[in-house]
Amino acid sequence: MIVLRTAADVRAWRGRQRRVGLVPTMGALHAGHVSLIDRAVRESDAAIASIFVNPTQFGPQEDFAAYPRRESEDLALLEARGAAAAFVPTVDEMYPPGDATRVVPGSVAEPLEGRARPGHFVGVATVVTKLLAIVRPDAAYFGQKDFQQLRVIQTVAQDLRLGVAIVGCPIVRDEDGLALSSRNAYLNDAERRDALALSQGLFAARDAFARGERDAGRLRDLVRARANTPALSVEYVSAADPITLAELDGRADRMVISLAARVGKARLIDNVLLGMDTSELR
Repeated sequence: MIVLRTAADVRAWRGRQRRVGLVPTMGALHAGHVSLIDRAVRESDAAIASIFVNPTQFGPQEDFAAYPRRESEDLALLEARGAAAAFVPTVDEMYPPGDATRVVPGSVAEPLEGRARPGHFVGVATVVTKLLAIVRPDAAYFGQKDFQQLRVIQTVAQDLRLGVAIVGCPIVRDEDGLALSSRNAYLNDAERRDALALSQGLFAARDAFARGERDAGRLRDLVRARANTPALSVEYVSAADPITLAELDGRADRMVISLAARVGKARLIDNVLLGMDTSELR
């Protein structure tokens, strides 16, 4: 596996490849990232992963400085999974002096995380657009756990005619149901147990949907009932259209139920997609 540090190096490498799959990451790789890398390896002639903790998607009081960084371990994992290359740029490489252009996504970025973290999706859309422009992949792979991010990037790629398939991949969970996240590293043992109420609430809604419940309000209430514990500070529970992310009222045959909550020092997000499959998202 080759490690590339500059856009020029990536472009030179790309010129020697046929079908390329990109997995953008911020490092601190876990089994969820591995599932994306494995799929990119299967579906591409050459898979490349980026490792870049993007400063423009963090707010002033968020965890940019504390975000876990373990480059050597991440590179070893990528090589073991069959990645052909890793792009590991510096902040100055991605945002050189004088850099001022930003990608402002549309209405799909406004609710939920967009409301809770102002400016977050401008940073996400900008850095992903830069990565797509540098790597020029045929496909880029994103996990469903960050559902709104997936939809934002799919919308940006479509609206800007970027010519890359943005592939959504299912959530990977631990055996107890907790969605895998780099921020799980912030949890102590007790907080991790407390955090299970989040996935348990989502599973209760999923099971009710499978039994025929279609009322968005009642499904939201099921999630809130499970997550309403003293150890959790729930920021939102949403039942939204999976394409537009417009909040739903009354009956719906497809929806994404998502939530955000603080557990100790960690801010966690999770979701379940009901009535459709991740592969149907475009």
